[in-house]
Amino acid sequence: MATILETAAGAGVFTTLLAAVDAAGLRGALEGAGPFTVFAPVDDAFAALPPGTVQTLVDNPPQLARILKYHVLAGAYTREALVAQAEWPSLEGAPIPIRRSEPFEVKNATVVTADIACDNGIVHVIDRVILPG
Repeated sequence: MATILETAAGAGVFTTLLAAVDAAGLRGALEGAGPFTVFAPVDDAFAALPPGTVQTLVDNPPQLARILKYHVLAGAYTREALVAQAEWPSLEGAPIPIRRSEPFEVKNATVVTADIACDNGIVHVIDRVILPG
């Protein structure tokens, strides 16, 4: 089974996310044993941010790392497990609210594909970049 990052690379729709993971210096952590639950924004989610936002974040690795860690939970959680409680603590530290009814949402993003099993965790594909606070 592929790791989270190998799965993302193979999907072809996470180019920006993978570049951001590298720019923030998080590749080694996300290639680790985990397990992790990752809410993975597709390329279109990054493209929808205001112009210049992605470049500004790449130029500020600590802030970029903080935002990316907000997309990750320690542990492997399926959709069924996630909707069992209203919020979950992100690796960044701030809680991620979970919509417990349809549609399945995390913070302000809709989960387009849930429960992609990987060697070191689970990926849930989301349609927006989520921000702490």
